[in-house]
Amino acid sequence: MDRLEEFEQKLGYTFKDKDLLTEALTHSSYANESGRLHADCHHTRNSNERLEFLGDSVLSIVVSEYLFEECQDYPEGELSKTRATLVCEKSLAKFAKQIDLKEYIFLGKGELLNGGKNRPSIISDAFEAVIAAVYLDGGFEAAKKYVLRFIPENVEEVAAKEYDDYKTVLQEIIQKNPEESVEYELVSESGPAHRRTFTVDVMLNSNVIGTGTASSKKRAEQLAAKEALKLMGALPDEH
Repeated sequence: MDRLEEFEQKLGYTFKDKDLLTEALTHSSYANESGRLHADCHHTRNSNERLEFLGDSVLSIVVSEYLFEECQDYPEGELSKTRATLVCEKSLAKFAKQIDLKEYIFLGKGELLNGGKNRPSIISDAFEAVIAAVYLDGGFEAAKKYVLRFIPENVEEVAAKEYDDYKTVLQEIIQKNPEESVEYELVSESGPAHRRTFTVDVMLNSNVIGTGTASSKKRAEQLAAKEALKLMGALPDEH
């Protein structure tokens, strides 16, 4: 129980039902071993698989709501891509590292020997299971508060990474013709300080070939490059 209390301090949440937290941290390998060892009694444990299923949905709702409110210039497609970046296995494993989650997961001996403690899929699943446990124990607001602590302060930097290839691809195309050059120009900047909007043109030999508008200059440049690639036939319109 001491280890559970230690983990609760890292979570910043104290469970009323400690069994929920225990289940969230129990990998199927441990649950299966426990079942074999205690086949004649009632000390078996449920694995965290069902909680992981629920946690995945709670996480999606919290992140979707956050992006809907914070990224008001994003069309649906970009909201979906940004959410996917935040809830992917790699991101969840990184979030889990902030609370040393891997040190508290109950793993079977075989899984431990196979390096399960460091396996991103196991860690990310447990992270989602903990979200579900918080949700079931304290309600949606408690789960929301817990999830939001992991969302990057400048979520647009995360989004921008999704579009880094647009500028790179455009530059690679232009470099095939040494006499041509591409540059980005800030056309306008508007809105209050906490919610600025930037419009950027990308120009090929002083001719505008794409325009992008977003709430950061970096992202506006990426969207301008994306439009230019569409114009050049290097990117499908639906991309």
